[in-house]
Amino acid sequence: MPKRKPKRKPPKSTTDTPIGSDIDLGLEDICVDDGTCLTDEVAADIVETVLRSVGRPSLSGVRQRSPQIAFRVPPAVRDQAAEVAAWEGKTVSELAREALEERLAASCRAS
Repeated sequence: MPKRKPKRKPPKSTTDTPIGSDIDLGLEDICVDDGTCLTDEVAADIVETVLRSVGRPSLSGVRQRSPQIAFRVPPAVRDQAAEVAAWEGKTVSELAREALEERLAASCRAS
């Protein structure tokens, strides 16, 4: 009886696996880790998902970078802000943003 050729396993794809414009998804079968065959549509969906999930949520709107304000405070103020934020279930950034928004709203009412 002739020996059967063993089925070739597809190479494991990792973050180091090079996939670029030299790959024609219409001609080559490439599968992602869950077994889904990679098509142009699947690749576009993956890219869209990654772009939506990278970084923090925008406060300016969909896919717009939110401006940042940075300032220094004494260690005691930072520690107290961290305690209050943790007690309220917020981040220090959320706490600072709320405080600044309230201060600006009060300033506008006074004008």
